[in-house]
Amino acid sequence: MAELDGKVAVVTGGSLGIGRATARRLAEGGASVVLCGHDDVSVEDALTGLRGHGLEVEGLRADVTSSTEVEGLVRHAVDRWGGIDILVNSAGIQRYGTVVDTSEELWDAVLDVNLKGMFLTAKHCVPELQRRGGGAIVNVASVQAFAAQRSVVAYAASKGGVLALTKAIAVDHAADNIRCNAVCPGSVDTPMLRRAADLFRGDGNQDETIRTWGQFHPLGRVARAEEVAEAIAFLVSDGASFVTGAELRVDGGLLAQIPVVVSK
Repeated sequence: MAELDGKVAVVTGGSLGIGRATARRLAEGGASVVLCGHDDVSVEDALTGLRGHGLEVEGLRADVTSSTEVEGLVRHAVDRWGGIDILVNSAGIQRYGTVVDTSEELWDAVLDVNLKGMFLTAKHCVPELQRRGGGAIVNVASVQAFAAQRSVVAYAASKGGVLALTKAIAVDHAADNIRCNAVCPGSVDTPMLRRAADLFRGDGNQDETIRTWGQFHPLGRVARAEEVAEAIAFLVSDGASFVTGAELRVDGGLLAQIPVVVSK
């Protein structure tokens, strides 16, 4: 697993969930990784865990909605390892509400993290990728970019925007040898999903709720974060050298299925 030897990767949202699994997978593939998270505790926990496996990982707290802090994240990676070859945008939040009961403040918070954050990281990382002669960007979107649940108006809008942003970056920077793709997970067992399970578990417990949600996927379960990380690792590798502007669904068949039960 040395397909990423000599590469430098920045992973936002890298202290938890899909981002943390991705930071580990890229480092296991030989990349030097700088991750960021929204709080010092989760970042330190991630670094302790990843370095415990002998991986070359650094991290810091950074707010992806702040251009100044994103610029600092990029500068840290460049100062430490001389450049950037890979950007994985995994930072994201989930909030609930319809257009009626979603406040303007909640809408702004979700769009700022989930969409503006990716714009800012690309804005500051793309010049570094250009200096290296190219590179790869992967944005973590969602199946909810294609089909919405109820009461996720801000989240669904943000993830639809991620796909549009991904295509725009891919087109604008193809001549720079920069590829940009998106992964679109279904339900993934992460802290975000477990918070949702707590909100909507009713009389059941968290694990029971997640198992129930898993049954809506044709494969009969929710994904592990490591499974999404494998898809991301492929997209940033030379194995995906002719893939750009694409959306890779990692959803256990969720969107392939018509949710109407037919029986004889």
